[in-house]
Amino acid sequence: MSLLRRRKPINESSDSKPLLEKEEEEEEEHNQEDHDDDDDDDDDDDDNGKIKKTPSKIKKKYGEKLPPPPQQQQPPKWSCLDMCCWFVGCICITWWLLLFLYNAMPASFPQYVTEAITGPLPDPPGVKVKKEGLKAKHPVVFVPGIVTGGLELWEGRECAEGLFRTRLWGGTFGEVYKRPLCWVEHMSLDNETGLDPCGVRVRPVSGLVAADYFAPGYFVWAVLIANLARIGYEEKTMYMAAYDWRLSFQNTEVRDQTLSRIKSNIELLVATNGGRKVVAIPHSMGVLYFLHFMKWVEAPAPMGGGGGPDWCSKHIKSVVNIGGPFLGVPKAIAGLFSAEAKDIAVARALAPGFLDNDIFQFQTLQHMMRMSRTWDSTMSMIPRGGDTIWGGVHWSPEEGYSCSKEREKMNDTRIMDQAGAENAVCKARSANYGRIISFGKDVAEAPSSDIERIDFRGAIKGHSAANTTCRDVWTEYHDMGFAGIKAVAEYKTYTAESIVDLLHFIAPKMMARGTAHFSYGIAENLDDPKYTHYKYWSNPLETTLPNAPDMEIFSLYGVGLPTERAYVYKLSPHAECSIPFKIDTSADDEATCLRDGVYSVDGDETVPVLSAGFMCAKGWRGKTRFNPSGIRTYVREYNHLPPANLLEGRGTLSGAHVDIMGNFALIEDVIRIAAGASGEELGGDQVYSKIFNWSEKINLQLENETPVYSSR
Repeated sequence: MSLLRRRKPINESSDSKPLLEKEEEEEEEHNQEDHDDDDDDDDDDDDNGKIKKTPSKIKKKYGEKLPPPPQQQQPPKWSCLDMCCWFVGCICITWWLLLFLYNAMPASFPQYVTEAITGPLPDPPGVKVKKEGLKAKHPVVFVPGIVTGGLELWEGRECAEGLFRTRLWGGTFGEVYKRPLCWVEHMSLDNETGLDPCGVRVRPVSGLVAADYFAPGYFVWAVLIANLARIGYEEKTMYMAAYDWRLSFQNTEVRDQTLSRIKSNIELLVATNGGRKVVAIPHSMGVLYFLHFMKWVEAPAPMGGGGGPDWCSKHIKSVVNIGGPFLGVPKAIAGLFSAEAKDIAVARALAPGFLDNDIFQFQTLQHMMRMSRTWDSTMSMIPRGGDTIWGGVHWSPEEGYSCSKEREKMNDTRIMDQAGAENAVCKARSANYGRIISFGKDVAEAPSSDIERIDFRGAIKGHSAANTTCRDVWTEYHDMGFAGIKAVAEYKTYTAESIVDLLHFIAPKMMARGTAHFSYGIAENLDDPKYTHYKYWSNPLETTLPNAPDMEIFSLYGVGLPTERAYVYKLSPHAECSIPFKIDTSADDEATCLRDGVYSVDGDETVPVLSAGFMCAKGWRGKTRFNPSGIRTYVREYNHLPPANLLEGRGTLSGAHVDIMGNFALIEDVIRIAAGASGEELGGDQVYSKIFNWSEKINLQLENETPVYSSR
């Protein structure tokens, strides 16, 4: 049996195929011979004048099949995915090539090229003052502002596995792209308490690295720190007062004991530096945070730090405020109202619907609104002082301001030299900055008597289909319904006072937390015991400066840049699923500084001059009820000049809100103050704007008020 082999089955199709192919080959050879003979015959026939038969006709006559014509190779069609991959690949290759060239380039090359174009560069401020013999004297405390301080993860949910102590804010922001919804979930706070959600702990990064760079290559405090180091400063004489900028100021103490840590570190710096007082340098929202700290540290426990009424006098030499929003910023209103500012509004206009629709299952603006509305700190930036400070429907302190310097000078000349008609015309063409929000350009420009307003405060909120027809991205607009949204638009225009009521109407849960920690009015009697509550401590119009007559307070900020002051809004056509209001980017009027739906005034692109300069120009100038001990105050402005070329980066003469941290003139002033100089030794006030003129238009009651003088 082992010798027997099983016979393979005959596959007719497989066996017959080679036979047929063999027969076809023989037939083709035979036909080829006939074809050659026919070609010779055709040549003879052609010579005899007969019709020449082509091989195709001969084959067609005998019924032979012609071989299929060779197929032409068509170029492959590129799909959308191929194009995207090619585009991303080109960007990556270009990026790595540029990065390689940058790292291979000598460190002195950018400076060499810049000097070849613009001439020799000035010495950095640290080098300049070191040549004069200045050395480190007073220890310095940096207080970063909103969003510039790093935050890292200490405890997270399942989606954040493997991210322990990874920066969620600051650095490369890698997790925003890898897992955006998880990032939003961990960056948000609890909507009821304003503290950590269950199972999440995000904490501020500590040390100077907390805010030296916001992202790789984008400095915040790094340039100032480096220049201070040139005259002898080091980490034992510098302290970064990092805090979780999302929290309300008092909650930073409740959760992290941050205020107590700042108090202890300042006391340690004074004790280890021969009793020399510190120079505090807050920036942006850090200005309000440090104002809150100075009240907290002297207030009795448990609400305060228990340092006593003379703690600031013993420990603080100067407070050098940089870009301080003392009276709030209108930009915060746009962020809370519609999750946008001028840049976002322009992006929406360039790509209609992209940020509004559910693109890639991620409603960008809705998620940003839901997240930012849990950050109580944003409510510290709501404009303070109401219509008394910011103006009403009829007027504003900046009335007559023009974006064009030449036109502004011409308007000033007409107002001074002429009266009557020309003055009226000039005022008629001036923007109504007191109307911070207007629904429609016609409402923003109309005389107040022509505006018919329907009060929204008593409106009944209806039901909305948003929670059932749209993705589950909850904002408090969903609880308003169409009736509530319509009532908001029918009120037409909102001033600083009515905006607070508006926010209570559209976001009651957010404002319930906000008003428990912040206040936006003007104190009538500062001796009233209610003003000892911490909610008033960050409002300079509802609290007093410390009893420290030897202290100096500076307000340093940039000018010469268009800064958001008021907005023209419209209803969104997709209000049932998206944010119902948005800036009307079609509204433009160069004569009134209206562009892309935003009215602009002088400032640093974020903080208007009025907010940054008023308190040091008038509110605290001399002995007033807000400054009973007569602390000396100074206003120092830095006129913005853009970089001369790309190699200068963000420039050394910038007046922009963050870029001013690299301004050589400002850094030199800060170093001189830290080295012991007084405000008078710096030269007193340095003013380029109309802050003193605008301050005089504000009718604020000041006890022991002294005349305001400026060395311009």
